[in-house]
Amino acid sequence: MDNLLSKILPITGEGCLPGKKLIGNVLNDVIDVLKPESIHHRPRGTNGNPGGLIKLQSLPTIIVSDLHARVGYLKSVLLWKPPDMKYNVYWGLSSGKLRVVCVGDGFHSESRVISRWKKALGEYTMDFIEHKAMDEEMSESLGVIIMMMKLKTTFPHFFHFLKGNHENIANENSADNRSFRKFVYEGVMVTAWFKEFMGKRLFERYYKFEKMLPVFAIGDRFCVTHAEPKTHYSEKDIVNALVNREIIFNLTWTDNGQAEIGSVVRYLYDFFPDNQEARMFGGHRPIPISQNYLSRAGGKYIQIHNPSWYNIVYVRDMKDFLIYRDIFSILPLAERLAKKEEI
Repeated sequence: MDNLLSKILPITGEGCLPGKKLIGNVLNDVIDVLKPESIHHRPRGTNGNPGGLIKLQSLPTIIVSDLHARVGYLKSVLLWKPPDMKYNVYWGLSSGKLRVVCVGDGFHSESRVISRWKKALGEYTMDFIEHKAMDEEMSESLGVIIMMMKLKTTFPHFFHFLKGNHENIANENSADNRSFRKFVYEGVMVTAWFKEFMGKRLFERYYKFEKMLPVFAIGDRFCVTHAEPKTHYSEKDIVNALVNREIIFNLTWTDNGQAEIGSVVRYLYDFFPDNQEARMFGGHRPIPISQNYLSRAGGKYIQIHNPSWYNIVYVRDMKDFLIYRDIFSILPLAERLAKKEEI
């Protein structure tokens, strides 16, 4: 196993709460990578900083849905072997033969641990005198984030992570963010825990990291966003989304049925006017548990977020893309090892 990969997997294991030093070092590294990100794949906004748009070079692409503290998800993706490749995704990244784009949402586990969230709520109301449940939650959330950051710093041209609506460590209500709660008060609980146990300095660094994330990726006849775009923006607008941050909200918080009719088609026509096979991919709203994708916008927007499955899109060539063949629900790593699958 590759030396870096062998280091990443144990560090981000379930139940292992990363220390301040590790988090701080990884945060500093990823900020140092994002701040000068190449103008060739990330055009500058009017403020002179890398903008909200990622332009992807022509390579086979793995699109990964909402992570939501699922450490096993990203591990399983890295060790998955595409059907037309001899080696796994990590090898593809290392050799520059493919790219990975994550749609965001690193924090906040979902329905699989509702009982843990309820225990953590009790800990929060008692000012974290006890905090075992919340520590377990954060070990998974931070485990995913550390793995993602290490991949970004190691493969800056080939691994990308878009901002989702859960990239909101401050639980703020602002132009680009809204405070969050689903099963309990996850947003405010994570903010309180992070400030209490990671400290103000790390909190501010993490907040800075979130504000640097792109929100829109354009590939060869496909686009990737966290959520279905609520409205249409020009390419220039998207590049400047980190300046005019209400654009971010409209690309990360759209509920099913909220998008303006025709907005997805307008994006695809802007970027690929002569390609009827072009599509947009994203996550955000969960799809039915029995499915691995859901078509919206007349089949032009494809959602793949299933909280119970590890869904990915494998785009080799959109001219030959088949939705029933190229969207995969990959087995968790533990199940694959039990079946003695080659990784």
